[in-house]
Amino acid sequence: MTEQNGDLVFLPLGGTGEIGMNLNLYRLGETWLAIDCGIGFSGNDTPEAEILVPDPTFIAERKDKLAGLVITHAHEDHIGAVAHVWPLLQCPVYVTPFAGAVLRRKLGEARLLQQMPIHVIPCGGEFKVGPFDLEFIPVTHSVPEAQAVVLRTPDGVIVHTGDWKLDPDPLVGPPTDVKRLKEVGDEGVLALVCDSTNVMSSGPSRSESEVRRSMTDLISGLKGRIAVTCFASNVARVETIAMAAQAAGRTVVLVGRSLRNLDVAARECGYLSGVLPFLTEQDVNDVPDDQIVMIITGSQGEPRSALSRISLDMHPNVSLGEGDTVIYSSRMIPGNERAIMAVQDNLSRRGVRVITDKEAFVHVSGHATGDDVRTMYDLVRPKYAVPVHGEWRHLTAHAALAQEKDIAPILLEDGDILRLAPGKVEVVDTAPSGRLALDAGRLLPMNGGVLAARRKMLFNGVVIASFAVDDEGFVIGEPKVSAPGLLDPDDLESVRVREEFANAIDVIPDELRSDDQSFRDAAKTALRRALGRKLQKRPLVDVHVLRV
Repeated sequence: MTEQNGDLVFLPLGGTGEIGMNLNLYRLGETWLAIDCGIGFSGNDTPEAEILVPDPTFIAERKDKLAGLVITHAHEDHIGAVAHVWPLLQCPVYVTPFAGAVLRRKLGEARLLQQMPIHVIPCGGEFKVGPFDLEFIPVTHSVPEAQAVVLRTPDGVIVHTGDWKLDPDPLVGPPTDVKRLKEVGDEGVLALVCDSTNVMSSGPSRSESEVRRSMTDLISGLKGRIAVTCFASNVARVETIAMAAQAAGRTVVLVGRSLRNLDVAARECGYLSGVLPFLTEQDVNDVPDDQIVMIITGSQGEPRSALSRISLDMHPNVSLGEGDTVIYSSRMIPGNERAIMAVQDNLSRRGVRVITDKEAFVHVSGHATGDDVRTMYDLVRPKYAVPVHGEWRHLTAHAALAQEKDIAPILLEDGDILRLAPGKVEVVDTAPSGRLALDAGRLLPMNGGVLAARRKMLFNGVVIASFAVDDEGFVIGEPKVSAPGLLDPDDLESVRVREEFANAIDVIPDELRSDDQSFRDAAKTALRRALGRKLQKRPLVDVHVLRV
């Protein structure tokens, strides 16, 4: 891609056409600015990976021209990949106090705390990053200190909303600053880059204060142990649950590491001041059942989460059963339906009553409805609308709303390079984009060898064979074949495979036996043939040749 002096461009590398994994780039002249860097959770289409991050290769190759990374708020899909991707970027990071508190704990775990230059910007503050004049505008979301970002450039003003909604009584943090958004609109706005996640919902957004009233009534009428699961970063919801529990005379216990980290970060920044200190999961059995409310991680069915383990009676400290209740105070993220339903089914099998937002008013979205988006357009009045952060159906519905307001929408896919100025606003090029899997601290390409092998093993299994040979390459003893997930060691089919494999390696030509690699390749071919005739599968195979 040719990078022209004076060009103003926008490039999403993650977050368009799907939920999560936000990574947005702006370029002014030759200088780049990144906004957000988040993770996404794997769905049914990628069982070989659990956590995904946007592929940062394009901007990593230009890190000498990357002025900084701005974080709009502390949700995982906006901040969760920073500690993993930053070593490839090596740029300053700009955060609000709460996002900084959350990020520092992540960096401490990754041993990067002393390396990353972090600049803490007050909510609503103005700051400069390279040639970009930036301003934070407070917006309401389901996490404290969410900020829209105003980018002022010689070619025009861009408003990047991040995640937001309109809530006149959000309980934690201020309402969206509609006065300041209108003032920015009065300046003249070239483009609004806007969240689309909840745009297909009609009517105004419902308030967190309504959830608090409903949750208080619900908890006061329940018996036995009560567990509530929600997104760990939703400070307002955690406060709502705690206040409802206190009103019912119940003590609150936090179960899950991410909730404990949130508690520390929130109190450090002055939030949760009206909530009594939480007990830990080690204290759970010291409190009578009718006097306890547990806030538990795992609302999306994550297999290693606390709630998933509790549903299988595998948690070391917490158990739930007949007469107890689990409340799902969260939405079901697309792609997680099967995992969530499995956990709920396991809880029901144990006699636990499961309450979701279908049975009671226990959740409101932190994202703008279609009516909220219309109001945003009335405030900002941009020339162009750029829907982001949502599946394609959300983006197209958002584009239709913009057209209602006589604002020109531009639909982008990850990797599309949109020139905003000078001249005609249009997609001028594409950049490499994609997803990486976060695997035990490593970033692995989804189409690379490791995950391709894992994918093959998931569907076709793996077979490992080993045998010993002497100096001349003749087999010593009997070969061993292991096929976990395909064959039981003692069944007749396993015996047949071992015998056919042993016969096949006995007739491998002598000229291949002197070289270990050639011998190994020939033995792998023999093993595949022995397997394929009856199994009708093509498992991943490997052979170990031991020369003694």
